Parts: sequence; C-alpha cells; structure tokens
Amino acid sequence: MGTTAVEFEDDGKQLILVYRPHDGTGWALKKLQEKGEIVIKRTFHLFEEHLIAHDQLPFEDSAFIDAGLGSPSDLDDQWMAFEIGSRDGDYFRLNSVVLGIDVPVLLSKDAPLTWRWFSTHRPVSILAVIAKLKPSRIVIGGTELDAIPIFEYEKLIDQFPTPYEIERYVQARVSGVVREYSDAKLDAEAQLNAYVNKRAQAKGKDLFKHVRQVEIAKYEFLLSQLQQMLDSEDGYSEAAWQKEILQIVCLINPKYIAAFAEIEIPDTDNHTKRFLDFLLVDASGNVDVIEIKRPFAKGLVTSGTYRDNHIASRDLSGTVMQIEKYLRHLNRWGPAGEAALRKKIGDKLPPGFQIKITNPCGLIIMGREKGLTHAQLRDLEVTRRHYKHIADIVTYDELLRRLRFILEQLQAEVK
Repeated sequence: MGTTAVEFEDDGKQLILVYRPHDGTGWALKKLQEKGEIVIKRTFHLFEEHLIAHDQLPFEDSAFIDAGLGSPSDLDDQWMAFEIGSRDGDYFRLNSVVLGIDVPVLLSKDAPLTWRWFSTHRPVSILAVIAKLKPSRIVIGGTELDAIPIFEYEKLIDQFPTPYEIERYVQARVSGVVREYSDAKLDAEAQLNAYVNKRAQAKGKDLFKHVRQVEIAKYEFLLSQLQQMLDSEDGYSEAAWQKEILQIVCLINPKYIAAFAEIEIPDTDNHTKRFLDFLLVDASGNVDVIEIKRPFAKGLVTSGTYRDNHIASRDLSGTVMQIEKYLRHLNRWGPAGEAALRKKIGDKLPPGFQIKITNPCGLIIMGREKGLTHAQLRDLEVTRRHYKHIADIVTYDELLRRLRFILEQLQAEVK
C-alpha cells in the first residue's frame, strides 16, 4: 500500500473524511467488501457502513464537486468518502468506532482540520493517546468550559515526538549503560536533551510580575527599618533588638518558617542544661541555631596584629565557641531531642509537622565593618571562611548590603 492522502469536508450536517489512495481505490473497495474494514494511519477504523460515496459511485446531488469529488479522469482523482462525525451545535461529534476509542470527542466546526490533527508521522493516533489519560470527554476548540483551545492543541501536535526524537530516546537509554562500560564516544543523552530543548515551546512565566511591587515595598521597609535601628541602637533593649533582627533575618530567608527563643537543651558534658537564644525551624522541619549580638563599637577582628595578621576578636571567637557547643549538644541529643522539641513547640507548628535534628547549622549576626581598614576587612573574610563549617558570620553592614542589592534588582526589573 502506498502513502495516503486524507482530507475533511463539511456538508453542514456531517463531517466527511475523503481518502485518496495514491495507488487507486480498487484495493480499498475490495478490502471493504471482503474484510469489512480498512484502517488508515493506524487512526481511522473505517467500515463499509461508513462509506457514503466514492469515485465510481459519486454523491447523487453532485455535492462536493468544488472539492474535486467528481468522476475520476486518472488514478489521482480516485477517492472514497466516509462519514466520521455528525453536527452537534457548534461542534462535530466524532464517531468513536471510527477513532477506536471509548471517549466522546467533540471538534469545533471552525477547526482547521488536517490529518495531522489525528495522527503523527509514525503513525500514532493522537486522540487515542489523550484518551488513555481517561478524561470524561475530549473537546477541542469552541466555547465549552473543558475545551482545549485550538492554538494549544496545535502546539501539542507540533511537540509530539517525531521519529527522530524517538530514535534519539532509544539511543539515550542504551548509551546510559554502554558508556559506563565501553569507550563509546557518542553522548546520545546530550543529543536528546539538545533536540528536546530546541523543540520546546513552553516559555517560563514571569511569576514576579504579580508580586514584584509587594516585594519592593517589603524590602524598602526592611532596609529602612534596619538602617533606623542601626542609627538609634542605644534606644533598644537587647531583647527588643534581637526580636526585630530575628524577624528581618526570617523575612529575607524564606526557608525558615518559625523561630523560638530560650530553648532548653541538655549539656551532656557537664550534666546540666543550656539555653539556646534562638532556634530556627525550616520548612522541612530541620533546626538551626542563630546568635544575634548588638553591633557594639568593638571590632570583629583586632586592631593590632599577631604575626602581621588581624585575628578574631574575643567577642567573635567566644560567640563561635558558644554556637559550636550548642550544635554539638543538639547533635548528641538526636531522636530524643526531636521528640522533646515536638512536645515543647509542636503546638506552634502545623499539625503533623516533624522536627528533625540533622547536622544543624549556625548563624551569627554581629558587628560592623564601619571603620575597619582594608587589611582588617581582608582578615575578617579569612576568619569568616575559617569558621564556615560551624556558622555563617553576617555583619550588620552585610545585612544592609543584601537588602539594598535585592531591592535594587527588583526595582531594575520594573524598568
């Protein structure tokens, strides 16, 4: 059997599939008489009762003459016409027997139908693939609430896997094993990804569009508030200072959903109790520890040098030691600690929320960079990186910079 040509005609009452075999209609008519069915592109299951006219027995009322459905003059003019759907308001209701699926299909009467609406080059029935997803019905175009818009359906058709893509997929599955044990040079997986990325038409949505102004207002407020706090530090008690800074930290670190003050943990070295200033809980239930110190005038590194180095100040090294011990005791507490924390703070978290002690991290907010020399700032960065495995050390000036840069980026995106 040669290649086929399929077109569609609308007589106002029914949808007609016109089939023009390249090697004539003789074999198809014979097969219909003997077998009762022919299948086109593995998509259209056409039975003898669906045949309403053909080139040797044209329409009695001379319909579709303009479509070239007249008496044949050569092989190219031989055709067969099958009824595959009936008019239902603004839609054609397709014959489920013809499509070989058990899901009702409605096509808008205005749909620009071609064979590509139904079948791929492989060929595979597109509607049969959709039907396997088990929708209650398939509606394409028109005004029905569950209708797939015509332009979206055409995009779906364009993105259907081509024979080339399927070949690349098979090679990628094979190469995943073969390249592990041989010197195969072709990276089929990379080829597949490159091809799929090239074909992909979906574009990422601008999610910030709907919240950008709110985010700008948020960071403007936080920046203003932090600057005001630093300008009038003496007007705050330590508790009030820590409370506001903690809120700023949580607002610019959305991973944290809650913070709890004065959490009691066991000191297994001295068989006594310690109290964490603040315990942070992230959205996955993992806990971290934060220390918030007032930005006193004392520096984070010494003004003098030891062997030509500005070393960590006593306040900074003491805070790091303090938080390191907190983390050590938390890790030792383990599952028993998780149960104790759930009992103590679980009612302040979402129902069923699980608290986990899994190698917690530390965060230290303290000190100013104002007044430090270039050499001191350099050695401060060395110190911060030295303690990175214990805690992130964030200065108030860095906190200001983070807020300022985030705000500037959001404002630039509006322009």
